[in-house]
Amino acid sequence: MKDKIDFDKVIDRKGTFCTQWDYIADRFGEADLLPFTVSDTDFAVPDEILETLQHRLSHPVFGYTRWNHNTFKESIQQWYRKRFDYKLNSDWIVYSPSVIYSISKLIELKSTIGDQIIVQTPAYDAFFKLIDAQNRTLIETKLLYQNNQYTIDFNDLELKLKHPDCRIFLLCSPHNPTGRVWTQDELTQLLYLCDKHKVFLISDEIHMDILRNTEQHSPIFKYAVNPNNVALCTSASKTFNTPGLVASYLMIPDIALRERFLTLLKNRDGLSSTSILGMVSTITAYTQCDYWLDQLNHYLDQNVQLTEDFLQEHLPELTVVSAQATYLLWIDCSNLSFSMEEIQNALVTHGKVAIMSGATYGEAGASFLRLNIGCSKEKLLEGLQRLKKSIVYLKTI
Repeated sequence: MKDKIDFDKVIDRKGTFCTQWDYIADRFGEADLLPFTVSDTDFAVPDEILETLQHRLSHPVFGYTRWNHNTFKESIQQWYRKRFDYKLNSDWIVYSPSVIYSISKLIELKSTIGDQIIVQTPAYDAFFKLIDAQNRTLIETKLLYQNNQYTIDFNDLELKLKHPDCRIFLLCSPHNPTGRVWTQDELTQLLYLCDKHKVFLISDEIHMDILRNTEQHSPIFKYAVNPNNVALCTSASKTFNTPGLVASYLMIPDIALRERFLTLLKNRDGLSSTSILGMVSTITAYTQCDYWLDQLNHYLDQNVQLTEDFLQEHLPELTVVSAQATYLLWIDCSNLSFSMEEIQNALVTHGKVAIMSGATYGEAGASFLRLNIGCSKEKLLEGLQRLKKSIVYLKTI
């Protein structure tokens, strides 16, 4: 029986070159804010990962490192069997330094300048940036928001998929920032439409492990009739709080596409030697740390409940959108009579708290806040008190 993990433990991350804590001013203009922003957590990694890293650090040589071997691939296969009841083909697995790198290279390989790429909005803001940087055309299909829930507008999606210049549909599954876990019916319909209109589907599944109680994520391949028309990009880093170790992976069933990706990775971009610490942390996480994830998800369930209860009692105008995944809460502020600019100004200057504006994730998110609850209850409650202070202040001026 594994010990209970103390997720209440507060860890000081300041002074570690931490994006979330040390560089708040880059985005919010002030440094003395309590942050609930960047999509990592304040939790210590599992002990098993620390022990693995410490053991590897005791070896004094850190040379070029091979990822293409059974130990790495079998750890991923084992994880998919245990967590998703899916038998993954090891030949599909390819290393990548990051999920965004993977998506960027797939866009480069599966489209040309000016081609259209469809994204469901609101959307992770990095999607906008990488599509623009590759001189492709971003096409939005807005998710439908009704009764505190998001759903896919399949009529709008198909209308855009059938455009002759459309080449790629970029799916986020589970969805960031809304927290939706797509159902079997939804995924099946998405796959069918992409096949029908010959549009390549890239599925970003980095949030696949962070699930609310009773929820189940399904890898896109589970329902793919034509897996060669699909690629899946993900990482253990979001789950186990190791993005600073730099490691991700993707699955590319199409042999020719996989070889072209590897050519870019190795021959052109010189990135085929993985971070040894990133690789061994992934292997350890997937073979030894599922108990830790179960406890993490339970703790995050409690943080969701804490947030919902606090807002209902103190700020009933704000609503936590019903979500099935991620440690990012999407909060509807549309019942407030203030603009997002006014809300952000009050949060920063009066509440001294940094919470992401939903406008970061596209026009469809303009009346929302994205709150990172991957932290201790103590910090979360303090942040909610600062949110309350900010809104109460706005009501008095």
